[in-house]
Parts: sequence; C-alpha cells; structure tokens
Amino acid sequence: MSSAPPPEDDSNNRIVAVTLDEESIGRSGPDIEHERAIAIYDLIEQNLFAPEGAHVGPFTLHIGITGSRLMFDIRREDGTPVVAHLLSLGPFRRIVKDYFMICDSYYQAIRTATPDKIEAIDMGRRGIHDEGSRTLQERLAGKVRVDFETSRRLFTLISVLHWKG
Repeated sequence: MSSAPPPEDDSNNRIVAVTLDEESIGRSGPDIEHERAIAIYDLIEQNLFAPEGAHVGPFTLHIGITGSRLMFDIRREDGTPVVAHLLSLGPFRRIVKDYFMICDSYYQAIRTATPDKIEAIDMGRRGIHDEGSRTLQERLAGKVRVDFETSRRLFTLISVLHWKG
C-alpha cells in the first residue's frame, strides 16, 4: 500500500520584495505612488508564489513593462536570477479599463447613492476584479503557481500600474 506524497511545503514559496522598473513604468504623483505602495505591501504581506522548477524561495519580483508586455523578473532573495516571464498586456486592457470605470462609479456613488446602489456597484467591481485575477492566474499557469488571493493582489498591482490618477 503506497502512502500519499507529503503535502508541498509552501512556507518559502512567497514573494518577500517587489520593485518596479522606474525606466519602463515611471514615477507618478503622490496619490498613485501611495496606491502602488499599498498594493505592494498587501502582496508581500501574504502570498503564494512558486515559479515552476524553482524549488528554493523566497523570491523577489521586479516588474517592468517592455513594449506591450508585462515583465516579471523573478529572483531569489539573495538576487540570484530564477526566471523572467513576459506576459502580454492585451488580455488585461479591457478588464483594467472596465475596472477603472466601475471604481469611478463606486467612488461617485459613495457620496450620494443609496446603500443598495453602492452595494450593487461594489459587487460589480469585485466581479471585474475577480475576472482580472482569474485571467492573470491563467496567464501564469505553467510558469508560476499562485493562489487566487495572490492573483488578486497581483492584479491590483497591475491595475495600479495603469492608473493615471
């Protein structure tokens, strides 16, 4: 009788630092920089991030934009390169655009709308955010294993990178 394989130890399969490539992403105003810092903090605080074939973490993630592609430069905590992945931004454009539109509606609604209206808009916002998170998980499949919550946090960061304020 064979025993089940031991569960994967994911304690080191995580991101411990995120940097943004200032040359390709650029700096923004204080509000946008603040939102980026919050998104990075939330991601680092709790995540599951396991690049395929890389058995030793934790990892650092350097994010940049190359042409119309998002670059994930993944390294070990000591700076040793693990892998770089380029993801087309195309599948995210509509989702990010829709997400910003509904976020604007939400922020307008919280000033004057009824609680029912605010809740309905917020449910739509969460639905679009979930769609972006699932799309990101699909794009990372076979490259990096992430759980849904990590995918949500990464999608938030990707969205903030597109925010013009």
